Amino acid sequence: MAAVMEHVVYVVDDDQGMLDSTVWLLESVGLKALAFTSGVAFLDACDASLDACVLLDVRMPGMGGLNVQEEMRTRGLNLPVIFVSGHADVPIVVRAFKAGAHDFIEKPYNEQLLLDSVQQALSNSAVNRSGVQGHDALKARLLTLTPRERDVLVPLVQGYTTREIAEQLGVSAKTVDLYRSRVMKRMQATTLPDLVGMAIAAGLVDPLKLR
Repeated sequence: MAAVMEHVVYVVDDDQGMLDSTVWLLESVGLKALAFTSGVAFLDACDASLDACVLLDVRMPGMGGLNVQEEMRTRGLNLPVIFVSGHADVPIVVRAFKAGAHDFIEKPYNEQLLLDSVQQALSNSAVNRSGVQGHDALKARLLTLTPRERDVLVPLVQGYTTREIAEQLGVSAKTVDLYRSRVMKRMQATTLPDLVGMAIAAGLVDPLKLR
């Protein structure tokens, strides 16, 4: 009988009080939390073979969260990253998502929102590690889309707005919103970043050419 892999959450935050409270919250629901006060320490200890995700503070002395995320990609550490920040200005959020972030949560965070995001990220991690099986499931979901839904999916994950997609397709914004909700449901995506990740994994879009 195969052993069940333990869920691990790496928590990286230079604020010791925030770090301690986040670790306590995660452990209160049965998750194993590994705490680090610097990006460098986390990178040295990170094991990408674990069923894990990363809670990463954006602003830290020395190596900030976005630099840590970049270094993870360089080292092939393919774990879902959830950013937390008390300074979530738009350019930082956009940059994080373009680089493949799973989610971006503002401090002080809602505990249930954070836990829901972590559970979703861990599910994505398990799918990524399952390799072919996960890819086959993804392809199967893509095949359930109608041609019009695929027409909406591609520009949506490329970063076009509802209005821009409506103009491209010659339909109303309301119609695009309807198709968008159908696409999210058929693809089993809870957030737009989830959908972007699926489209990249399926080879529908080039992550370097997202807006």
